[in-house]
Amino acid sequence: MSHGITAVLADIGGTNTRVALAHGADVETGSIRRFRNAEHAGIGDVLRAYLAEEQVAPQAVCVAMAGPVRDSAGTLTNLDWEVNREILAEATGAETLAVLNDLQAQGHALGHIAADKLTTLLPGQPASPQSARLVIGVGTGMNAAPVYRLGDRTLVPPSEAGHATLALRSDDELRLFQYVSRKHDGAGVEHFLSGRGFERIWNWLCDEDGIEDEKPAAEIMALMEAGDARATRAVETFSMLLGRVCGDLGLVTLPFGGIYLVGGVAAHFGPHLMNCGFAEGFRDKGRFSTFMDQFPVHLVTDDYAALTGCACHLTEQLQMQG
Repeated sequence: MSHGITAVLADIGGTNTRVALAHGADVETGSIRRFRNAEHAGIGDVLRAYLAEEQVAPQAVCVAMAGPVRDSAGTLTNLDWEVNREILAEATGAETLAVLNDLQAQGHALGHIAADKLTTLLPGQPASPQSARLVIGVGTGMNAAPVYRLGDRTLVPPSEAGHATLALRSDDELRLFQYVSRKHDGAGVEHFLSGRGFERIWNWLCDEDGIEDEKPAAEIMALMEAGDARATRAVETFSMLLGRVCGDLGLVTLPFGGIYLVGGVAAHFGPHLMNCGFAEGFRDKGRFSTFMDQFPVHLVTDDYAALTGCACHLTEQLQMQG
C-alpha cells in the first residue's frame, strides 16, 4: 500500500469495535478509537461516526470480525450485525474493500508484531521464513488458522476449529466431557478452552467433590494464585488440554515457523502455562513427542494485532492491484 493511501481499519468484537487509520502496514496508534457496539446499528454506523470525527476520506478499508467469513461477507457470532463489501463501500466511499475473520487478521499480523509483545513459551528449532505458521485464539471462544507465505503473499485460510470435537485421553477427561455435554449439545473444543470453558472445568471439579460453587474465571485465577488446590487443578487441566489441542493442530498443519497464541484468555494464562502442564500436553504424542520439539510456541500480547493484520492484508491487496 502506498504511504499516500489512507486506510481505515476496524476490529469488531462481541462488545466493542476498535477503529484506526493506517498508512501502509503501520497503524496510527494515536488514531485508535473504541466504540460500544450496543450504541450503534451496525459497522456502517460505526465507520461513519469515526470518519466524521477524524475528517478523512479513506481509499481502502479492512474489517476483522468475530465470526465466520465467506466471500468477504459474514454475520458476527455474538452480535446481530452483517458485514460485507457493500456496507463498507457505502459507509466509507473506499474502493479497496476487505473483510476478514478476526483470527485471519491476527495471522496476517505475524511478522509485524513488536518483539516486546511476544513471549516465547517453547523455543522450537530454526526454520525457513517461508515455513507455515499457526495462530490459535483463546478468548470468549476458540479458533485456529494456518498462515502460509506464497512468495510475497500471505494466505490465511478461514477455520472454525473451536467447534471440532475435543480428543479425550483419560477417564477424568471423559467425565469432564460428559459433564459439559449434559448442558451443551455437541460440545466442541471451545466449550472447554475459552473463558467460559475454564469456568466449566472449575464447575466440574466442584461437582466431582460433591459441591456447587460457581465462580467467574477471574476469581478462580485469583484463588489459584493464592494457593487453592481445586483452582490449581482447574488451571492445570485447562493448560494441559490447551497444550494437547495446540499439539494436535500442529501435527495437522506442521507450523515449523511457529505457533502463536492470541486472545485475552491466552494472555491471562500465559504466565502459568509452562508450570501447569502445557508443555507436557503439547508433547503428549507418543513416539512423535520429540517431533513436537521442532515447533516454537509464542504468546502474543499485542491488543492491536488484528488491526495491524488488516493493514498488512490491505498492503498486499493493493500491491497486487498494481
